[in-house]
Amino acid sequence: MEILLVITIGLILVGLFLIYTRLTPRGSDQGGLQLLNETFNARMKEIHQQFQEQTAQVNMRLRENADILQKSSRTMGERLENTTKVVGSVTDRLSKMEEATKRIYDVGKDIAGLHDILRAPKLRGNLGELFLKDILSQYFPRESFSMPYTFRSGEKVDAALHLADDKIVPIDSKFPLENFRKLIGTDNEEEKKKAQKAFTSDVKKRIDEIARYILPDEGTMDFALLYIPAENVYYEVIVKNEGEGNLSEYAFKKRVIPVSPNNFFVYLQTILMGLRGLQIEKSAQEIQASLVRLKGDFTKFDDTFEVLGTHLTNASNKYDDAKRRLDKVGSKLENIEHLGAPVAPTLAAGE
Repeated sequence: MEILLVITIGLILVGLFLIYTRLTPRGSDQGGLQLLNETFNARMKEIHQQFQEQTAQVNMRLRENADILQKSSRTMGERLENTTKVVGSVTDRLSKMEEATKRIYDVGKDIAGLHDILRAPKLRGNLGELFLKDILSQYFPRESFSMPYTFRSGEKVDAALHLADDKIVPIDSKFPLENFRKLIGTDNEEEKKKAQKAFTSDVKKRIDEIARYILPDEGTMDFALLYIPAENVYYEVIVKNEGEGNLSEYAFKKRVIPVSPNNFFVYLQTILMGLRGLQIEKSAQEIQASLVRLKGDFTKFDDTFEVLGTHLTNASNKYDDAKRRLDKVGSKLENIEHLGAPVAPTLAAGE
């Protein structure tokens, strides 16, 4: 803008100079030159004033633009800083998501590995026994249960809980999983019915196996526990399995109680309360026996006391009889003393 003004003023000055040069050779009079000079000066003054005004406006605009640029620069800096923070936060979250995704992937691999492990019935049974041992260890001292427990017949049960009076509760861990997977893995009604029938048959076989461990002659209680370490399998056995092949009714008829990790604690608490009840009953029996012995001792003491009383009564009677006789002798002596002289020599001689 300033350059444009300078060029304009320069062109005006050149133009005036050319006019002045042209007029001078023609012999213009002094008055014309003076008028031209005054006109030139006035024009120059006007141009100078306009130049100052334009310069002031340009400076003001420049300051305004500088302020705007400064504010814009500050705003852009703040936005850039915020953008940097957001990008950093997003980067951090993406990094965490990547780590979480990796962990999920690792867990998925572990689950797949566990799935492969559980395919083998023997390994699945060992896992169930491990869970059973862990939950028993949480509520009972180690000497209160045996794993495994061998009967005189040679049969072994996974665990036996020892109660008072040498009673035991057989506990066996069973994991009928294969046909259960088929049952929940199909939407075909025909296949589901077939899998349901096979699953029911598997569970009944397990119940029959555990029922063999109920041996009162060897000190067992009249029931056994079937520990199912998978809640979904337990739910299928107890809740969903209804109708003619109802598994819960079949189990109770065999005196086998199915339990799962979630409700095993309830049954253990019931057994613990039963243990306490047996201890209280045993203590009450001991107290009753002590009272019976105390009653016998008291009866003997009462008999002895009665004999002593009889002896004391006899002694009192003897004492009273002796006292009466002594009183009679005393009275006779007094009467003899009143009879006179013959008595004195006799007494003296007797003495």
